[in-house]
Amino acid sequence: MLTPATRDALPVLWIYGPAGVGKTTAAWALFDRLSRDGIRTGFVDIDMLGMCYAAPTPEHWAPEPASDPVRHLLKISALDRVLANFRAAGARCVIVSGVVDPERGVDPGMLPHAELTLCRLRAEPDELRRRMAVRGRPGEPVDEILRDAATLDRSELPGVCIDTTGHGVDEVVRLVLKYVGEWPAKGGLDDGAALTAVATSAPSTSGEILWISGPRAIGKSTIGWQVYRQSRLAGQHTAFLDLDQVGFLRPTRSEDVGNHRLKAANLAAVWQTFRSRDAQRLVVVGPIDDGHPDVYSSALPAAGIRLCRLQATREQLAERAIRRGQGLGTTWGVPGDELVGLSAAALSRIADQAADELDAQEHAGLGGLPVDTNERPVEQIADEILRLSGWLRELEKPLADL
Repeated sequence: MLTPATRDALPVLWIYGPAGVGKTTAAWALFDRLSRDGIRTGFVDIDMLGMCYAAPTPEHWAPEPASDPVRHLLKISALDRVLANFRAAGARCVIVSGVVDPERGVDPGMLPHAELTLCRLRAEPDELRRRMAVRGRPGEPVDEILRDAATLDRSELPGVCIDTTGHGVDEVVRLVLKYVGEWPAKGGLDDGAALTAVATSAPSTSGEILWISGPRAIGKSTIGWQVYRQSRLAGQHTAFLDLDQVGFLRPTRSEDVGNHRLKAANLAAVWQTFRSRDAQRLVVVGPIDDGHPDVYSSALPAAGIRLCRLQATREQLAERAIRRGQGLGTTWGVPGDELVGLSAAALSRIADQAADELDAQEHAGLGGLPVDTNERPVEQIADEILRLSGWLRELEKPLADL
């Protein structure tokens, strides 16, 4: 992981509350506001650090671990490692979004790299039910979520509580800033200071990593999630990570364009955490270019990393970009999807850029497994990736395509 230049704790604002209350939307808006003001800010959705369940069973492909239901302890353990990397990468603060244990909250002692501020968002039951209906996630356990919300309302967890009933995102952000005071405090890491931290390896963290790569709008997340699901359905103890989701740091530094060093460090940190829970394989989704594969392989030299490059025509990319712009392009909503709501002209330009990126990678000889995704069902694509990667049979030797 990245080694912090100092042991100073990083200001962390954790916005939590029941599912559907709008915590991720508000947290992202706050992240965007602070970073636009020139405050180097990180963003983490805590759920993205917890895609590691217990080993699959004949009854359940992704069972909760008996010793850590909902994986709260797993997420906090990964978060602390990730925060150390953000601090070393020059972040002045980090916004965390996500649920906490409704009865126990967050133990600050498990986050020695954080100067923690907790902020709970709530809404009246009818309003919370309405918001969940609007976001329309099939199978969402509405009654369970409402019970968790009631438990939080009865709790005496530390931090401020903001009632969001009847408020829009901008008003919620205003209230958060009002109640948390001057956050982050002035001072801390100098934004103009040179970035001296370097990525260090995690030589003892082995295991198999299958990297699903490609440009924006090609469908990495949807296909990667299906690969992950099918791997677990085959009985493999596999975890999942969206690389972009552990690399949100803005403004970026000239020393780490694209935040590749930060992403590589956080990939190593999260995989080390997942391996401690006996995960054997990891599906990673995220873009890559010909200048940075060595950054990732150096961060995890003991892991076998196989790169899979998704391919698509310009026409297919344009169609998928339009779906993303309508909020229909991913299996689940993820923070930071900046294609949502863009104009048709802007989405067309993104499709052109994606097609150019695929051409450049082909000419650069980036390597990896090329997989055609044109006019094919997601399940079929995932099956081909698993077959070509060797994940559906015992591997005869370590994989090392990077």
